[in-house]
Amino acid sequence: MNKFYKVIYTLLAPFFRFFYRVQIRGQENEPSEGGFLICANHLSNHDVIILAASLRHQLCFLAKKELFAIPLLSQLIRALGAFPIDRKGADVGAIKKTVAMLREGHCVAMYPQGTRFPGKDPRTTKVKSGVGLIATRAECSILPVSIQTKGYKIVPFKKTYITIGKPITAEELRSFESGSAAYEQISKLVFGRILGQMKDDSTL
Repeated sequence: MNKFYKVIYTLLAPFFRFFYRVQIRGQENEPSEGGFLICANHLSNHDVIILAASLRHQLCFLAKKELFAIPLLSQLIRALGAFPIDRKGADVGAIKKTVAMLREGHCVAMYPQGTRFPGKDPRTTKVKSGVGLIATRAECSILPVSIQTKGYKIVPFKKTYITIGKPITAEELRSFESGSAAYEQISKLVFGRILGQMKDDSTL
């Protein structure tokens, strides 16, 4: 955790946990050392803030490249761990950057679904193969985290449930063969773990 991020985290994490009424389960499952991929379902633009406020490690995350064209914003989000991705196509540079950061011991947040699905039950959505590709190339473990609210929408002062599951180890991922089919299987495995941690919406 760099100094700037630590200051921001110390000042703002308690506020955001209160603002989103975050309830965290499974904190003991977060590894003590970095170098792992954090994977969660994607409900809204608020997700990265909630994840950052709920985990002990500094999160690095992919942000659309257009944000880095704004001088002050670019400096801020870079300091907070963001790095650019071109969402219009396969960004090979961003993939290599992500793999390198994981190998260096950073923690990178990704969403198996690839995009937001506000108000939609995650069980009805599809996943993309990016998580499987990154984890395989980086040879890292994956921490499955579920984000859940009543009605699957993030609303201020409405309870947000964060469940941190047990890591999926690099050894477990080595049982899969390489290639696009294997990457998709790994992404589905990860997303299945995320879904398995969720409560039934009617019980929230």
